[in-house]
Amino acid sequence: MKKLILSALIMTFLFSCKKEFDDKHLNDNVDSLEVKNTSTDSLGLGKPYKKPIREVKAELAAKGFEFFDYIDEKTNDTIIMQQYFMVFLKSGPIRSQNEEETRLLQKEHLAHLAKMYELGYADISGPFADQGNIRGVSIYNVPTLKMADSLAKSDPMVEKGNLIVEVHPWWAAKGYALR
Repeated sequence: MKKLILSALIMTFLFSCKKEFDDKHLNDNVDSLEVKNTSTDSLGLGKPYKKPIREVKAELAAKGFEFFDYIDEKTNDTIIMQQYFMVFLKSGPIRSQNEEETRLLQKEHLAHLAKMYELGYADISGPFADQGNIRGVSIYNVPTLKMADSLAKSDPMVEKGNLIVEVHPWWAAKGYALR
């Protein structure tokens, strides 16, 4: 029953979003509406911000981000959907360091992730708890897959072969916080 309800909710959301692409930008005629954001992102807009839709879209376009918008039928708000990149950190071929090397490499790995966050390139990162092949995930807030891939591969754990990356484009509503 729970699966049926969850499926119905997901389908309702998907059909209410109606991706009406013109390849880059939609609803340019709703320029007077505003977007609230309570999170810091790579646009350097800080938190919180409230800007006209036209301004947010112009900033995203100028930085090369892919996005579209739609009108939420419940609230009549304009929702901007931005493309992010989900990076899965998977077990790599090299797993034979001694304890000291592993400790130092982990410290460098965490410093890299912190730097990505501080620079506004990654919005969230964390390990998985199940000790499976996928070790962790990071969500990169950058304009291209190539940039996300390059930044993820500059992680010392990836450079040394302890981890490999798998990058996927991912859409999320701009300015919505993780709950």
